[in-house]
Amino acid sequence: MRIFKLWRSGAFLRMVIFTVIAWLPVQHFALADQRASAWTVWQLDIDGAVGPATSNYILRNFDRAVEKGAKIIILRIDTPGGLDTSMREIIKKIIASPLPVVGYVAPSGARAASAGTYILYACHIAAMAPATNLGAATPVQLLDIGSLPDQGRPMDGKNPAKAATPTGDAMKEKIINDAIAYIRGLATMRGRNADWAEQAVRVAASLPAEEALKLHVIDLIAANNADLLDKLDGLKVNVLGKETVLQTRGAAVDDIVPDWRSNLLAVISNPNIAYILLLIGLFGIVVEFTHPGAVAPGTIGVICLLLALYSFQLLPVNYAGIALIVLGLGLMVAEAFVPSFGILGIGGISAFVFGSVVLIDSDAPGFGINRGLIGGFALSSAAFFIFALGMLLKSRHRPLVSGREELLGSIGEAMEDFAETGRVRVHSETWNAQTNHAVHKKDKVRIIGLDGLLLTVTPCQTEEKQ
Repeated sequence: MRIFKLWRSGAFLRMVIFTVIAWLPVQHFALADQRASAWTVWQLDIDGAVGPATSNYILRNFDRAVEKGAKIIILRIDTPGGLDTSMREIIKKIIASPLPVVGYVAPSGARAASAGTYILYACHIAAMAPATNLGAATPVQLLDIGSLPDQGRPMDGKNPAKAATPTGDAMKEKIINDAIAYIRGLATMRGRNADWAEQAVRVAASLPAEEALKLHVIDLIAANNADLLDKLDGLKVNVLGKETVLQTRGAAVDDIVPDWRSNLLAVISNPNIAYILLLIGLFGIVVEFTHPGAVAPGTIGVICLLLALYSFQLLPVNYAGIALIVLGLGLMVAEAFVPSFGILGIGGISAFVFGSVVLIDSDAPGFGINRGLIGGFALSSAAFFIFALGMLLKSRHRPLVSGREELLGSIGEAMEDFAETGRVRVHSETWNAQTNHAVHKKDKVRIIGLDGLLLTVTPCQTEEKQ
């Protein structure tokens, strides 16, 4: 009866309306939270030179992201460039990815130079933090300051035809045209400024984030991860021919750091580390051959040599450089065995240095061998193989100065008269001695045999008469 009265008075209706109004915002936020929680973002970092370790880390985690149910991948980029082979592996993975990939040059002060520019162009969405830059995408081996015209002229992105191709032989023309076609293809696929992309290759043009956004080189600028996720929310992205609407506001971000395998690969694929492993391996094997049975040098040497060879199959190695290094070490070892008035030693050092300089067949940033390291190893190798090993070998031909063998042939002095056994003094020590000749006190005797602690001697006068 009371409910009926409330209904008749209109109070019931007002209470229902109020309850619905209060319930709708709560339900809206609950649905929003549910929607956001369904979108998991994986963040991978390209930090430093792009090499085998970077590509291995990116490729493996792209596959893991799909397996774990991630909805989007953010590539946070800060790189001076890297190896062409590693860059192309990453780009192929981005293009084939079933997940949207966001390239994000961050934090402020970061850059996406050279290989980083190509990778950013390949991503479904390109973003940059304030005070970052991209560009300078000319293949590094072609950079010749005298042949790159108008490098100081600002690039406006409007007249790429004015930018001349660097002069050079046909091979350089082919390489740079291939790079231009590659980056223009990426720009066309993602709907970005292909003309400026060509300038980045032809004349190493670079842009800060604000100008890159104006020229439609990138899609947006975001101050940080939270700002990036807010600006990505609601954007439509074409992924493998299928349109996807991003729902990233409030999404959980998993920062995927390199595991022990990636870290180990990053260490041994460093050209300087690979070079050191190669030399330790060669040194260990040489020492094992010159000192058979030492075991430790040979074992360590083989392990280091195998690690070095594994590193070299990942790196752009000039195998003529390895041959010159081995030849140089061989000539230095030969100098220790064969007197050549220094010719073999000088030739060995020269071959060693030339081989070390040309060992890594790339000028990409972060993939050269330190010149100081080469000089230090050249000098230390020469000192070890020519001088130390040489003196060690010469010492083998010197007469012994201690032990049983050193006593034989030594001169002693009789301490008493004896015809068969008696005492003699040798090297300030008193020994029992036997002889077949009469010996008088103070006579000089020569040791001709040793049986335990009993010397066999003969008078020096007898030797003179014979």
